[in-house]
Amino acid sequence: MTDRPVAEPYRDRRMNVVLRGVRGSLPSPRPETARYGGNTSCVEVRAEPGCLCVLDAGTGIRAVDGDAGEVRRVDVLLTHLHMDHILGLGFFRPLYQPGLEVHIWGPASPTQPLHGRLTRYLSPPLFPVRLRDLPCKLELHDAPRGPFEIPGLSVTADLVCHPGPTLGYRLEGEGGGVLTYISDHEPALGNGAVDGPEGWTSGYDLAKGADVLIHDAQYTDEEYPSHIGWGHSSISHALAFAQMTGIGCLIPFHHDPDHEDQALDAIYATTGREWNFDIAPAQERTEFRVGR
Repeated sequence: MTDRPVAEPYRDRRMNVVLRGVRGSLPSPRPETARYGGNTSCVEVRAEPGCLCVLDAGTGIRAVDGDAGEVRRVDVLLTHLHMDHILGLGFFRPLYQPGLEVHIWGPASPTQPLHGRLTRYLSPPLFPVRLRDLPCKLELHDAPRGPFEIPGLSVTADLVCHPGPTLGYRLEGEGGGVLTYISDHEPALGNGAVDGPEGWTSGYDLAKGADVLIHDAQYTDEEYPSHIGWGHSSISHALAFAQMTGIGCLIPFHHDPDHEDQALDAIYATTGREWNFDIAPAQERTEFRVGR
């Protein structure tokens, strides 16, 4: 056993990550999707004691434990405001804990601030509770294009190719690890392929050299041509993007609601043999750590 100074208690400085929702476009819980999961986009990240970071607020957010006795601050980083990414927000328990510090970050819009756009959802007739009536200590932020800090994490946000203002996020922990989250992304739009000079492709700087990349992989190669411009990647485009950016592990994410467990098994059965990174298709409740 290694001796450690008693004056500074040991703390694991790695990011602790849990995939809470991995499905795209529409919740699809049914027996045939139970293994990969049917909840929409949500990833839980813990990097600082007492603090919780949540990437997107799809239906998977209901499984995030934000008990006030353990958590003093919550940061929710929204990539964009399509319904599958905010559908669970009104059911997020920390929002109903009086006095709990909650920060919601989202992409800026030229037409309306984040508060006004979220109010469209969190108000009747779409939702019975109004945003203004939540008892938590809520602050809303237009996420800057560039770096900003939240407890335990250095975050970089930037726009990526998807309809409407949409962000990807790069999270760097105190332990040196890098997690990149680009949930909805079409890097091949207008080019038909993911190639070209370094830095040219949408999302490149966010993903470059990341230890783990969670990335949109909604369509098969056969499906993509009929969905060009919808803002999502084919699986081969996700693989090519991961290769281009030199990441360590790709987690294909945002599975199509029609892709059942057996179909996803077949799709990924032969991938990974010719790539110089690991591939782990996203499954709900998967836990891992990023950093040293």
